[in-house]
Amino acid sequence: MAELLTVQALVALLTLTILEIVLGVDNIIFLAIVTADVPKAQQNFVRKLGLGLALVGRILMVLGLSWLLGLDKALFTLVGHGFSAKDLILLAGGLFLTYKAVTEIFKVTELKEDDAGAEKPAKVSAGTMAGVVLQIMVVDMVFAIDSVLTAVGLTQEYVLIIIAMTIAVLVMMFFAGSLADFIHKHPSLKMLALAFLVLVGVLLIADGFGEEIERNYVYFAILFSLAVEALNFRRQANELRKKRLLESPGV
Repeated sequence: MAELLTVQALVALLTLTILEIVLGVDNIIFLAIVTADVPKAQQNFVRKLGLGLALVGRILMVLGLSWLLGLDKALFTLVGHGFSAKDLILLAGGLFLTYKAVTEIFKVTELKEDDAGAEKPAKVSAGTMAGVVLQIMVVDMVFAIDSVLTAVGLTQEYVLIIIAMTIAVLVMMFFAGSLADFIHKHPSLKMLALAFLVLVGVLLIADGFGEEIERNYVYFAILFSLAVEALNFRRQANELRKKRLLESPGV
């Protein structure tokens, strides 16, 4: 236990925590999208339950590292590429994420979500809720494969990895609701978030085929898009402020 309180261990814990939080951004965005059809009163519970169960899955993946490493062994060869269990998981996760994001983009562009919102019941059935929780778990586990392997590459102290993952999930639980509300209040930002999920899905599919795409280019494009969106928010705020000043008596 004493070795976990050294400066080196604390630095490793901080690094791992930041890594898990950064890699969890796409997971938070998916949470915001997938829980949109759940009544407001139940969304927080569904998000926390899904993330809690996903954390258990991540911990099991860390403890079963030998099993996780075994997923890299090729099972069969197709079109010149040896597909492993990990590749198949990434392919399935990427296809599902892309399908989910494209479906949501269709709803937003065709205003289908407004019609669905008018018909949304006060509560959803246990089966529907279980389906949403399952989606959160499955996507999180797909995202977690690379993050777990990266974490293990940084340190062999599994306790530190588990602590960092727990902190990251708690951070996601805390901010997921606020981020979801912010995304849904700004249609342009929601479209950007959905486009980001499509991009992540394509990256997972490419990984499944053994094609490594440089993440830095992708993240730069995303940050650039967010910066442009922030400028749009600034312009809208100034425009609204100017309009209020002109409408104020005595101006």
